[in-house]
Amino acid sequence: MSMDTSFEPLDTRGAVLGDEVFRVLGKAILEGRLRPGDRLRDVELAQMLGVSRTPIREALQRLERMGLVEVSANRWTRVTAPPATAFDETREFMALIVGDALHLALSRCDDETHGTLIGLAEALEAAARSGDAMATLGAQVVFYQQVIRASRNGIFAAVMREAGLTLQRNLQQKTPDSATPALADRFAELRDAVKIRDAVAAEQVLLGMYVRADVPDPAS
Repeated sequence: MSMDTSFEPLDTRGAVLGDEVFRVLGKAILEGRLRPGDRLRDVELAQMLGVSRTPIREALQRLERMGLVEVSANRWTRVTAPPATAFDETREFMALIVGDALHLALSRCDDETHGTLIGLAEALEAAARSGDAMATLGAQVVFYQQVIRASRNGIFAAVMREAGLTLQRNLQQKTPDSATPALADRFAELRDAVKIRDAVAAEQVLLGMYVRADVPDPAS
């Protein structure tokens, strides 16, 4: 499938071109302007964006490493479709990562940052009680991002920054579960644990919600 979207030429002043091309293509994938199966031709992209083929190739290689495009040598480069398991696996991964980050964040953060975390946990509970599934998902993302920042661990931040595009696309592939009173109750438990800086309890809430017990072996 040929791509049927177009791009404005980049403003190359002071820009790292590979990063700019990556940003533009990644945004187009997230927005659905570049769809699964769309073929990405470096010559065509270079002409539209007003750059050489080198930054195009750098960006495509980076997108390939993230699983957003796939390459068949000397044949094609195309946008991938996330696997059917991507949504559940991404929520599970985020629960594990944020659970670990909470141990660092709650032991290190000052009172101001702690207050911010409490406020975001309260907002998460409120979103769930409203019954708005998309608002709840958005509140989760904001809370998770703040936990990563509050961990004061550069590796956590770098890993999440690099993986962020893939995680975001995976979470867009499925309508999130309904926001129910039971879900809100779990987030209330998370809020209470954050309030008293109990990272173990906070982590257990997340793991209990999203880590799956029965996962079939794909090799079987």
